[in-house]
Amino acid sequence: MRRFGSPETLEQAVSTIIPETEPHVPSAGARSLHRPQADRKAPWGAVVPGVLLTSAIAGASFALREIPGVSLLSPMILAILIGIAFHNLVGTPARARPGVTFSLRKILRLAIILLGLQLTAEQVAQVGATGIAVILITLVSTIAFTKWLGGMLGVDRKLAELIAAGTSICGASAVIATNTVTDAPDEDVAYAVACVTVFGSIAMFCYPLVEGGLHLPPHAYGLWAGSSIHEIAQVVAAAYQDGKQAGDFATIAKLSRVMMLAPVVISLGLMSRSHPHKSGHRHQARPVPMPWFVLGFIALVGINSVVAIPTDIKAGIVAATTFLLSVALAAMGLETDIRKLRAKGLRPLILGLAAFLFIAGFSLMLVRMTT
Repeated sequence: MRRFGSPETLEQAVSTIIPETEPHVPSAGARSLHRPQADRKAPWGAVVPGVLLTSAIAGASFALREIPGVSLLSPMILAILIGIAFHNLVGTPARARPGVTFSLRKILRLAIILLGLQLTAEQVAQVGATGIAVILITLVSTIAFTKWLGGMLGVDRKLAELIAAGTSICGASAVIATNTVTDAPDEDVAYAVACVTVFGSIAMFCYPLVEGGLHLPPHAYGLWAGSSIHEIAQVVAAAYQDGKQAGDFATIAKLSRVMMLAPVVISLGLMSRSHPHKSGHRHQARPVPMPWFVLGFIALVGINSVVAIPTDIKAGIVAATTFLLSVALAAMGLETDIRKLRAKGLRPLILGLAAFLFIAGFSLMLVRMTT
C-alpha cells in the first residue's frame, strides 16, 4: 500500500492522480493536513479501518473524562494525546492510513461546519458594539504580534500562524481549521495544539485568582475571560467562578469570538496564496483551495439565527460536533512523530507563552478602558 504524504513537486502531484503502477516515495518533509488527492481515490471500504481507529480513540477520550481530575481536559486534547501515544509506542497500521487521512480532511470539515449551529447573530448582538470591538481588536493584535514575534524568534511561519490562530480565536479547533489553508506539517499542528492547551489551562486556573485583585465587575470580567482565554470550556470554567452573570456573558463573548474563525481562515488562505515559495522556481501563487467549508459554517450560523432548534436536538449536535473534532485530532495524533516535536525546541513554546501573556494583558487593558 502506498504511503501517503503531501506532494511537493509537480511529478508527485501527478503521481497521486494516476493509478498506482509504480511505488510512491513520500517527500522527506513532514506530512501535512492538506492532502488534496490521497483521500479522494481511496474507496470507501479502505477508509473504514482508519475511521474505526480514530473513532475508538475519540470514544476513549470521552470515557477518560469520567476519571476525577481528567474532566478538566477536553476530549479533543485527550484524543490527540492518545493518538500520539498510540502512534509512537505501537505504530499506526498501514491499512488504517486512508481512514486517518479521511478523518483529517472530511470529518474535520464537517465538524467545523457544525460549529456554526452553536452561534447566533442575537448572541453577538448581546455583546454590544464595544464588546465586539474589544474582541476584534484583541484578536487582530494577537495574530499580528504572534506572527511578528515568531519571525523574531526564528519560528517557522506556518507554526507561528497556527499558534496565533489557536491563541486568538478558539484553541485547538482554530488550530486545525487554520491548517486547512496554512498546510503546516502535522507535527506543527500537534505542537500548536499543545501550546494553546497548556497556556489556556493556566489561564483557566489563574484568571479567577487574579480577578480578586483586579476588582472587575461581572460584565467586565466576563468580557476579559471571553476575549482572551483559549478554549470555550476553559472560558466557562474560569468565568463562572465569579458568578452566573460573569459566566453567561463570558460564554457569549467567547462564542462571538469563535465567529471570527471564518474570516480569519479565509484571510490566511488568501495571504498564503501570494506567499513566495522557498525554492528557486518562480510561482505566481501557492495553490491553496477556497475553504468552502467555512462558508458552510457561516450558513449554519445564519440558519441557527432564524430557526429555533429544540434544546435537546441542539445539545445532541454540540456533543456530536465535539466527538467529530476529537476524531480529527485523534487522526492528527496518529500521524505525529514525537521525535519531530522535540526537534523543534523551546522557541515555539516561548512564542506560545508570549502570545498568551499578550492576549491576556492587551485585552485587560481594553476592557478597563471601555467599561
